[in-house]
Amino acid sequence: MTEENNEIQSGEPESGPETGPKPADQPQPQAPAGSPPAGQQSQQGQQRPDQQRHQQRDRRNRPQRPPRQQNVRNDQQTQHEGAKELSVVVPLYNEEGSLRELYDQIRSAIGKIGRYEIIFVDDGSTDGSMRILHDLRHRDRRIRVIRFRRNFGKSAALSAGFNLAEGNFVVTMDADLQDDPYEIPNLLNEVKKGFDLVSGWKKKRRDPISKTIPSRFFNFVTSLLTGIRLHDFNCGLKIYRREVVKEVHIYGELHRYIPVLAHWHGFRVTEITVQHHPRKYGKTKFGIGRFWKGFLDLLTVLFTTRYMQRPLHLFGFWGMLFVLSGCLIDGTLAVLKLTQGMSLSNRPLFLGGILLIIVGVQIVSVGLLGELVTKSRHASEKEYSIREIWK
Repeated sequence: MTEENNEIQSGEPESGPETGPKPADQPQPQAPAGSPPAGQQSQQGQQRPDQQRHQQRDRRNRPQRPPRQQNVRNDQQTQHEGAKELSVVVPLYNEEGSLRELYDQIRSAIGKIGRYEIIFVDDGSTDGSMRILHDLRHRDRRIRVIRFRRNFGKSAALSAGFNLAEGNFVVTMDADLQDDPYEIPNLLNEVKKGFDLVSGWKKKRRDPISKTIPSRFFNFVTSLLTGIRLHDFNCGLKIYRREVVKEVHIYGELHRYIPVLAHWHGFRVTEITVQHHPRKYGKTKFGIGRFWKGFLDLLTVLFTTRYMQRPLHLFGFWGMLFVLSGCLIDGTLAVLKLTQGMSLSNRPLFLGGILLIIVGVQIVSVGLLGELVTKSRHASEKEYSIREIWK
């Protein structure tokens, strides 16, 4: 009875003498297109709950087909997709006389390099530089302009230009026409050999002796202390890979030491000889005081690159040296007092030992405070204010 009832409920005809085959001329009912046969449809509709549960469990236990592998790109490659080949960043301050000629030379030098952009950063000029930049912008949409509210310095101008740059390679150069734009293809060929930063070397410098001699001494000392064998750290004509300008943070007057900062980040740095021209328009913006500031900035670079993560290693060494020296001096005098009865009230050396101990403890304390600051420091805010951007 159970099998017969199941067959009747499933809609299948009983086989036997009572029910013979249907006449051939009687039309069979047609099922809608895409629908299962009547027997299967009835069976699916009449499935028992336990069978449905078994099928769901089988589907869950069935091994999943691994997803089709896709060509996954990292963020850096995705960011580079559709980027420009070259960005030229030109910081300027009161250079209205040279801007038009500089633009013509840059366009002539890099006109065959595919997609490029020229970024002028006006560092608070007070002459007609901005008016000329507006005219150039209307002529060429590949020009982008950043204008500061006041003069913030070359490092701030380069930092703003780096943030805006979209090229796979970034070239920096001064706006006074002393850097030769026709050296850009040579720099580009050199950086494509596997280097991350290529700096220009003004081997024959067209400047007065009051600038060349201090500059050579400055470059020699910087190379000696940092271990980077470059002849010209402060040449304005350089080319960088995009990764360098996005990772190396410059502030204050540290633009002179970008090769040092890049080297300490692990980037490959080299230099090539470039042409240098005498100043044609205007006057220099740097005096003799920049060299004193440069050496102070060198100390900043050495400290931030070698001891930024471990300031106690620097302060602790000198602090402990002072403390040990003071203890040695006072300990020797204390022994003489006990053994020979020597008076210490009239011995300035005893007071000097105490002073060394106090100073040493203070230096170690400064190192500990530096460790606390290092552990809790946050990214510094921008040190410049932008008045307008023409993109």
